[in-house]
Amino acid sequence: GPLAIMNNADKDVTLVLDEGLMSKAKVHSHPLRNDASTALVPSDLLKFITECGVEPTMIAFGKKGDAAPVLAGKVPSSRPDGDKSSSKPKLPPKDKNAPKAANQNKKQTKKGETQLALKWKKEENFAMWYTDVIVLSEMISYYDISGCYILRPWSYKIWELIQDWFNIQIRKLDVENSYFPMFVSKDRLEKEKDHVEGFAPEVAWVTKSGEGDLAAPIAVRPTSETIMYPAFADWIRSHRDLPLKLNQWSNVVRWEFKDPTPFLRTREFLWQEGHTANASFE
Repeated sequence: GPLAIMNNADKDVTLVLDEGLMSKAKVHSHPLRNDASTALVPSDLLKFITECGVEPTMIAFGKKGDAAPVLAGKVPSSRPDGDKSSSKPKLPPKDKNAPKAANQNKKQTKKGETQLALKWKKEENFAMWYTDVIVLSEMISYYDISGCYILRPWSYKIWELIQDWFNIQIRKLDVENSYFPMFVSKDRLEKEKDHVEGFAPEVAWVTKSGEGDLAAPIAVRPTSETIMYPAFADWIRSHRDLPLKLNQWSNVVRWEFKDPTPFLRTREFLWQEGHTANASFE
């Protein structure tokens, strides 16, 4: 956001503002952190920028589809020597007689290309653009089992931050963390047919150990009620054992047969589930 201009000690960044913002009642911006927003009247925003010793460039941005304005901005001093051009490189004219690509959904990569830039535009092919974004941002790597993905440090950090925040909140409610096995027996799963009926087509089964068959198939949990509640029945002997408040951070497997999509529809995914037993409904 524009408030970050206060950190530009070298004054080598050109701050560009949309003239249209100046006619708004409030302008929203991140206050130097991306998990919050602050609202300023335009006059206060300009006053802040001026106090930082910066003269903003005001541009009347057009609507979608209009030609983009050309800015002659400063070149940051951090850019390596020999790359001080602030203008865009000229691209060679397109060959009108060149044959069209055989498959517009296939990424055509020439030898020597770095693949560091998005190859697809969001409005042209959303699915390919989404894949570009999550792969090039180093959040996801694809795996050789369909529907399973590698969470790289960038994306797993988000999961850790969620856990850090959530754990603090549930501890205020006297909820404790626990962990239950990821496997559930066929007999136990079938006892809760009404509960798992909707998951039945998605249950993954383990049927072999080494070269031999298991005596009975073992399911990989699609959810944990059939694993946790029998334990609850063993632990709770009277009202004095209530309430029982447990949370579990775990992974589950649902062998989804529809088109898998990273972060949105995957066969294995991380989640949190809270289960409680109480003396009354209230």
